[in-house]
Amino acid sequence: MNLAETRLSSEPIFKGSFIDIARDTVRLPNGNESTRVVIRHPGAACVLAVTGNGEVVLVRQWRYACGRALLELPAGKLDAGENPAACALRELAEETPYTADSVKLLHTFYTAPGFCDEVMYLYQAEGVREGSTLKNDEDELTETVLMSREAVKTALQNNEIADAKTLAGLQYWLLNS
Repeated sequence: MNLAETRLSSEPIFKGSFIDIARDTVRLPNGNESTRVVIRHPGAACVLAVTGNGEVVLVRQWRYACGRALLELPAGKLDAGENPAACALRELAEETPYTADSVKLLHTFYTAPGFCDEVMYLYQAEGVREGSTLKNDEDELTETVLMSREAVKTALQNNEIADAKTLAGLQYWLLNS
């Protein structure tokens, strides 16, 4: 069955510093027309970093849209032309006191495909150690949280982790290590 929708026109609604919003008119496979509101995003990277002591490195930060602090894997948007692996290493070093020698791509996924084209790159850090000298962006405040496998399992059972990228990364960690 052909499910592809074809864009007929696009009307900009908002142009921001890193997202754009458009109202697109599309032709459906059955020949009808419909409207789609789409958020265009440059993409992002997140990093699953585990210390030599077997603790996963997380950050707690306030998420204004949610009205609460969330516990998350370190992550951030891609800068123009930035390699996602470099972004993952940078975000780990900016948001936490940790660095890594390298990262390995585990998976890519869409964060909210119903209305946004953001692709998230999930990496696993290798050679994790303390020693970062980088700092957060001035409008970003994070608290580093280290959690053992058992603490992560408990937090998951108690619904204390609500961020999708973090759920994906932690499930990978729990099932594959």
